[in-house]
Amino acid sequence: MASLSDPLVKELLQGRYIAALATHNADSSVHMVAVWFRFDGANLYVATSSRSRKAQNLKRDPRASLMVDSREAQASRGVTIAGTIKILTGDASRQWSERIHQKYLSEHAIADPGVGPVFAGWDDITIQLSPTSVVSWDMREADKMAFGGALGRNPGYLLEPAK
Repeated sequence: MASLSDPLVKELLQGRYIAALATHNADSSVHMVAVWFRFDGANLYVATSSRSRKAQNLKRDPRASLMVDSREAQASRGVTIAGTIKILTGDASRQWSERIHQKYLSEHAIADPGVGPVFAGWDDITIQLSPTSVVSWDMREADKMAFGGALGRNPGYLLEPAK
């Protein structure tokens, strides 16, 4: 188990990565979707539409997992955080949505009447994930411990993700 204060976890949660959010469908299958997120040091926030599948799932079952990974072949690392959800609405949601948008959109994009207001209109709620478990991995460490550094010495062993 890792913790939110681990350097690797903080690097990933504070970076501008795309995360995968998993929720539970009514039939017990998993719904997983790519999301933008923001981390405040204790909780994670995801802006979304109240009409989205993830929002509907979370209204019924307030558990979710969020995975962030670096997608780098030679330095693949990631974190998965499971927890409980609180759905924010009104001013609290708008404030978090703005913070999330500022993380992923340039000032020019936010100011563009065809971009910034569209995102603001889509995201009428914010999901607050309060972690109950944190698990991280780092291929660089696995290389040292399990492969004797073979992956690092032979960059062609691990293929780059498709672009």
